[in-house]
Amino acid sequence: MYILLTSYLIYLPLHKQFPPHLPYLFMPNNLIVFTAEGLYCQQADLYIDPWKPVAKAILTHAHADHARPGTQYYLAHQDSATILRYRLGSHIRLETLTYGQQVTINGVEISLHPAGHIIGSAQVRLSYQGETWAVSGDYKLEEDGLSAPFEPVQCHTFITESTFGMPVYRWKDPAEVFGQWWRSNQQEGKASVVAAYALGKAQRILKNIDHSIGRVYVHGAVANVNEALLADGAVFEGGSRLTAQTDRETLRQSLIIAPPSALNSPWIHKLKPLSTGIASGWMNIRGARRRKAADRGFVLSDHADWPGLNRAIEATGASRVYVTHGYTASFSRWLREKGLEAYEVQTSYEGELAELNESAAE
Repeated sequence: MYILLTSYLIYLPLHKQFPPHLPYLFMPNNLIVFTAEGLYCQQADLYIDPWKPVAKAILTHAHADHARPGTQYYLAHQDSATILRYRLGSHIRLETLTYGQQVTINGVEISLHPAGHIIGSAQVRLSYQGETWAVSGDYKLEEDGLSAPFEPVQCHTFITESTFGMPVYRWKDPAEVFGQWWRSNQQEGKASVVAAYALGKAQRILKNIDHSIGRVYVHGAVANVNEALLADGAVFEGGSRLTAQTDRETLRQSLIIAPPSALNSPWIHKLKPLSTGIASGWMNIRGARRRKAADRGFVLSDHADWPGLNRAIEATGASRVYVTHGYTASFSRWLREKGLEAYEVQTSYEGELAELNESAAE
């Protein structure tokens, strides 16, 4: 089993890939090094969430800034299989693991563990000769009823995101999101259009919204993602695909979920009269809604907030932490003040900014 990942070996001139300003990251005893292609495990000869095409890669989840096309062989969690093939191509060479299932490659013990970010998201645990590293990918600690809840991975070194790594970011209970706004729009005869990442937030809204309020429609891009996730066993009410034939009077009582980019497309004008909302962690900041030209902002994120990041890192027991994206400088400085060995690392991961560039194409 896992012939694809264990049989294809390449050796790279790593000294040509080291950013000169971060020499301490590339000591020979590091289980993972940071190269021009991404996070690289030399002993197992594979990458984790590379941002350039490579021979072999483990993917933490299917968001576009972590799962990129062109790699020869992929390994990911089984719940990501269909959505990865939908996004990267049905032809990709993909093998899957369940949570906690272990595979050994050239002596490196590798397993995937719940990240709580989206359906199928995983942290990657690598252990070799008594040294254990964990790569978080993106993660959150709040349970959403869809993704497997976050589980801390005991490790010596933790590679973490910090998308919302500032004290101002603290999430409230999302249970009250949308209900009152939707009812108010119904009374005014307006469609309620919510912009939400097609993979992650859209399904979270569909899972937790009160469907008794009215009909829920989804943009074609969201419908396609729903179909892929449902095919892999996800459980949520997918909503109805919005088409040109959908009755416009019905829409005035309905909630419509679309990618953020759809709010700036001709598509949105066909739904008038309407009221628009954006679901994002960035809505936590005063003025963010106005900058994005929406009527309402709903604080909803699939990334850990400030308390969540701190709890997660503490739970790993790690003494060394690399911070890969988000508020890397300030968050790594905060961790050092707490007594940890912490470094910021420049990567191509985008965190929740990636959703703003998400295509609305069906």
